[in-house]
Amino acid sequence: MVWGVRRPLRVFARGASLRRRVAYSLAIVRVILVPVIFLAVYYLFRMGWIVDRIVSVDAPVATLAERASIEMMDARRAESDYFLSHDPAKLKVNRDHLSDLEQIIATMRDRQPAERATTQKMLDDVKTYRDHLDQTVARIGEPGQPPVERIQRVVQAYERDLDELLRRDNRESRSRLVDDLRSGVGSFDAQISETMQAEDPALRQAAMGLQASSSELMQLASDMEKRSWERMYRDHQETQQLVRRAEWVLIIVSSITLLLSILASILLPRQVVKPLVALKEAVDHAAAGNYEIEFDVEGDGEVVQLANAVRSLIAHVRDKRLRSTVGAPH
Repeated sequence: MVWGVRRPLRVFARGASLRRRVAYSLAIVRVILVPVIFLAVYYLFRMGWIVDRIVSVDAPVATLAERASIEMMDARRAESDYFLSHDPAKLKVNRDHLSDLEQIIATMRDRQPAERATTQKMLDDVKTYRDHLDQTVARIGEPGQPPVERIQRVVQAYERDLDELLRRDNRESRSRLVDDLRSGVGSFDAQISETMQAEDPALRQAAMGLQASSSELMQLASDMEKRSWERMYRDHQETQQLVRRAEWVLIIVSSITLLLSILASILLPRQVVKPLVALKEAVDHAAAGNYEIEFDVEGDGEVVQLANAVRSLIAHVRDKRLRSTVGAPH
């Protein structure tokens, strides 16, 4: 009877040793895990950068843009108070609001360099508004100017409308309130301009400049606020996309790991366990006195070395038994 050990199936290299197979397995594990680790680090840093941009740039700039509009409206309110009372303290309040407004714009410029052109235009509008206000204040102080009573009546009507607007219940949205305030400011400027136009074209030109510069500044602030909220929305969307990508990467890596584990569980018995079982059967045959065993091995791995050792041992036992049989007396 001839018994042979089938040539073992090899996964990685023909005749590779167990140590080499283990080394290849570890290399494959590293090939899978290293990109996963780098991707995880990338996703963490990317999401951290996005969150930091939202917290440090977009959200503060949106809030500052809203404050810029409020400061401009407060400055216009102080301006109207000055026209009504000619109180220098009101003029100082107006200039304090303008100084605060410039600081807010400078902070926005530092936090969001991409809006540098817009913030520079806002600073130019503040300067233009201040110049027109100074011209108006100087012109009002000259003799022969339009009667103060007429301007005061316009201002008083504007203040009544503004107080009524601010006393509305809180059901009004904030954006609606800001739009109404802007409309009120525009109405006030229009009435002041009409009053001054009838009396002094120079004052009319200055009042129109006040209206134009302040309206443009508030519009720029509103647009910047809107863009900041849009950037926050896009950042939020990008964060969600990163989370979804990370989930897909986790699913793919888990699937590959599962497939490799199944492949290993199929190949390992065929490459290692099955040859060992065959060698055990060969030893059992030899122990039973059946030495007609044919070994068909190939390679230089540990299993092959073990098969060669078993073959040599069986051959040695067979030769020794033959010699004993030949030398025995008949």
